[in-house]
Amino acid sequence: MSISKQYLKTKPACKVTFKLTADRLPAATQVALLGEFNDWDPAALPMKKSKSGEFSATLTLPVNSEYQFRYLVDGGTWLNDEDADAYLPSRVSYDENSVIRL
Repeated sequence: MSISKQYLKTKPACKVTFKLTADRLPAATQVALLGEFNDWDPAALPMKKSKSGEFSATLTLPVNSEYQFRYLVDGGTWLNDEDADAYLPSRVSYDENSVIRL
């Protein structure tokens, strides 16, 4: 797993790329990135699978903001990101959500 941030020079935004490596999810067929930035909608941001088996998604988000998010694997398994900036308790379960701060 990895998160890369590229702050834009032309506007107060950051291009964020979320990646899940193939060795982390060898049998996964689909992964969705869900979070406050897309109202936790499982259909809003499906991650793209590369030939190497890596899943990735890129978003442009406003700076000076914070978002909770998680990955949904094959419609049933939730994962947090090891590279998240923080973790906060979920409002709907006993789990924690990953947090990205920009």
